[in-house]
Amino acid sequence: MDWDSRIEDVQRRLRAEGIDGWLLYDFGGQNPLAREFLQLNSHTLTTRRFFYWIPAQGDPVQILHCIEPHVLKGLPGQQRIYLKWEELEATLKSVLKGVATLAMEYSPRNAIPYISKVDGGMIDLVRSLGCTVVSSGAFL
Repeated sequence: MDWDSRIEDVQRRLRAEGIDGWLLYDFGGQNPLAREFLQLNSHTLTTRRFFYWIPAQGDPVQILHCIEPHVLKGLPGQQRIYLKWEELEATLKSVLKGVATLAMEYSPRNAIPYISKVDGGMIDLVRSLGCTVVSSGAFL
């Protein structure tokens, strides 16, 4: 399946569930589910946070650190590059503006540990932007 078809499939499922988008996130290989979905080489070393936003409608957005802008090379979507933590937060705020509900690799109360790959601090940050976080388990 090509990337356009994969993205369209996810977007259909997001719309069916009433979810505004899926925010895939990884830092240092802590989220193997996101890396697998994004088809990243298991040997790809990442030392900075990266995100891949798939909105229910529209084009994906890559959020990458300036040291590792190549991490999501080959995936569709506009690149947004950050250097400092403050820039990352501002970029997330901009990309997620108007988003009420988004999916991440999260399981409420860690009910399904296999899915809970995003740390609590990142969930807190996303929630502080006004978003409700739901599980992405149905998309994996």
